[in-house]
Amino acid sequence: MDINGLEKSIVFIGFMGAGKTTVGNLVAKKLGRKFIDTDEVIEKEWRMPISQIFKELGEAVFREKEKSLITSLALQKNLVLSLGGGAFLQEEIRTACLSSTFVIFLEVSFESWLERVNLIIDSRPVLQGKSIEEMKVLFEKRQVIYANHHLKIQTDGKTPEEIADYIIDKMRWSETER
Repeated sequence: MDINGLEKSIVFIGFMGAGKTTVGNLVAKKLGRKFIDTDEVIEKEWRMPISQIFKELGEAVFREKEKSLITSLALQKNLVLSLGGGAFLQEEIRTACLSSTFVIFLEVSFESWLERVNLIIDSRPVLQGKSIEEMKVLFEKRQVIYANHHLKIQTDGKTPEEIADYIIDKMRWSETER
């Protein structure tokens, strides 16, 4: 994959709070690409936070919008996309991203994620009212879905800057192997 040419967009997947937006933004800046957080696009379009969309319109409506947005963006070049934590649950999104983009899975351990949960819980409707045990079940279920990727990075103990630099180095190194 030629990261400097007119090539595939980069897509970040992983559990909510794994750092997809933070790292994706850094990678986009370093590569001179446009960064798009798909959840933010939907929030701006509907002028309400995701939690309110879930409450007022329902998860199914949100997932349909998410699918049409991401499958469209996946066909574009030179973007860096951060997907919502549940987006990859949809087969159409997985297929579009895996065939048309370079998918990077930011893996975080449940223990590290639990240290961050208080920072994100209010803005994540699927976590509302869940016990730690229920959150762990959701976390583990989604790990199976995230196993579909092109590159996996364990993020525990690493800064966003270190992760972004590692990704860029890894992609450049992969390109020289061809």
